[in-house]
Amino acid sequence: MDFPKAISSFINIINTIEIWDIIDVMIVTFVIYQALTIARKTRMAQLLKGLAVLIAVYFFAARMGLKSVVFILNNLLQFGFIAIIVVFQPEIRRGLEQVGRTNIFSLAMFQKKTADEEEIEQLRKTISAICDSAKSMSESHTGALMIMERFSNLSDIKRTGTVVNADITPELIGTIFYEGSPLHDGAMIIENNRISCAGCVLPLSDNFQISKDMGTRHRAALGLSETCDAVAIVVSEETGIISIAKNSVLIRNLNRQSLYNLLSKEFIEPIVNASEKANSKSKEGKVIANEKE
Repeated sequence: MDFPKAISSFINIINTIEIWDIIDVMIVTFVIYQALTIARKTRMAQLLKGLAVLIAVYFFAARMGLKSVVFILNNLLQFGFIAIIVVFQPEIRRGLEQVGRTNIFSLAMFQKKTADEEEIEQLRKTISAICDSAKSMSESHTGALMIMERFSNLSDIKRTGTVVNADITPELIGTIFYEGSPLHDGAMIIENNRISCAGCVLPLSDNFQISKDMGTRHRAALGLSETCDAVAIVVSEETGIISIAKNSVLIRNLNRQSLYNLLSKEFIEPIVNASEKANSKSKEGKVIANEKE
């Protein structure tokens, strides 16, 4: 192999690449990554595995000259795209809903990287109030469904409920989910450390693997976590079990401390870590500036 010639050809190819080619590759890579991420959380993951096997068999059969197998697979793959749309319509719809609910300003380049101590302390108080109320309602077997909003847009869901716009306290949460309250059957939305709405209607999950002993609240919590990045806290009216739904996963049998730890990991730790990194870079910059002086 002529290595100098190969290196020269490689350099010539590099010289022909423009900035728009790089942007093009980055966009395609991002779209494929997001599609695979959404598919991994649904039944489409099994479909993609089966499709990969069929494609591998197709190329193997074509190379070995298996004409009958190639003919069958060729016709099967031609109509496969339409079959995928028909059979997996719910998963495709859910994926498009998740894309539509995503706020462009939730992308990493637009997110607020740091927060002051007052904001972090306020977030800790919010999580503590939620955990205290969850513990109290668990002991009294009061059903509850609380949604902590993150970056996804939940305006469609908020319109199904009643505007509250109040500070978060265990007493107010207990009042909202009290059995005699007209809002106790719906979900409560928490936004910017305040109770935004209550009595909201959530989309139900069609996951058939959910245990039969879990009711509508759990199915609604899981359904919301399948379409957005919000975190749902559920208290079972029948058993008093505290659960949390996030990223299409339902975590059950939590106590007050484990619930606090999970919520802190989801909401507080990313902000604290970002603040520490920002402070570290600032200190390094000051040290370099002092050394230059």
